[in-house]
Amino acid sequence: MDSKIIKIFLFLILIFSYQSLSAVEFIGKFNQGSFILGKTNPGSKVKIDNKDVLVTKDGYFAFGIGRDRKNDVTIRIVKDQNLDVIIKKVFKRKYKIQRIDGLPEKKVTPPKEVYERIKRENKIIVEAREIESNLTFFTKKFINPLDKAIVTGVYGSQRILNGKPKWPHYGIDFAAKEGTKIKAMLDGTATMVEPDLFYTGGTLIFDHGHGISTLYMHLKDIYVKKGQKVKQGEIIGTVGSTGRSTGPHLDVRLNWFGVRLDPATVLDLK
Repeated sequence: MDSKIIKIFLFLILIFSYQSLSAVEFIGKFNQGSFILGKTNPGSKVKIDNKDVLVTKDGYFAFGIGRDRKNDVTIRIVKDQNLDVIIKKVFKRKYKIQRIDGLPEKKVTPPKEVYERIKRENKIIVEAREIESNLTFFTKKFINPLDKAIVTGVYGSQRILNGKPKWPHYGIDFAAKEGTKIKAMLDGTATMVEPDLFYTGGTLIFDHGHGISTLYMHLKDIYVKKGQKVKQGEIIGTVGSTGRSTGPHLDVRLNWFGVRLDPATVLDLK
């Protein structure tokens, strides 16, 4: 038998002998923008594509699927030197087009004198989203940040501001009266507290563990400090119209490190 064929045959035997040896389940749909919570045998090591991810003592891990991802997700789980390779197809979504007019022109196309400011602020946000802690709050169910709020903007929609195509929207907008109290969607630690960012105004970021974070934007009042631990349901601030905004509303976002996810995949918006 040809040596090349023998090598391929032995390789296939090796792969199939390692597969399906780990118990694993997923909570969440493998759609673009989705948050996925995984559960496997305690003590396992998990890799999502080429990234090693943390696993809790109970076997939980988390990851997310980007808005425009097209290729499959490869999950590798190693337990007691046994390898389980799982490949999941990512399903494509259709996104809305949202037109917003009446914005101050400097918020649509910022003047050159604020470029450095925007650059500094983006760096702060990126650093907060890249935190990888051992917190395990991400395994719990999220709650809505506002009571009886109306959704006016959805994740993934292509935004056209004052007639100019811009970046897609990566969060959910809730319309509410200025001063409406905002609740923490999940237990966490405040990793960024900024009262006046150019685009997002009063902004909070909370770490929930394993690279999962939430953002709250356009706040009027902020009731937490950086490093503060908060409990789910705790009042963290109030709705405002700060930053690039045409009226009072709350924009919330969900991230797995730098991957922007759809908050609707963890919230009950019915």
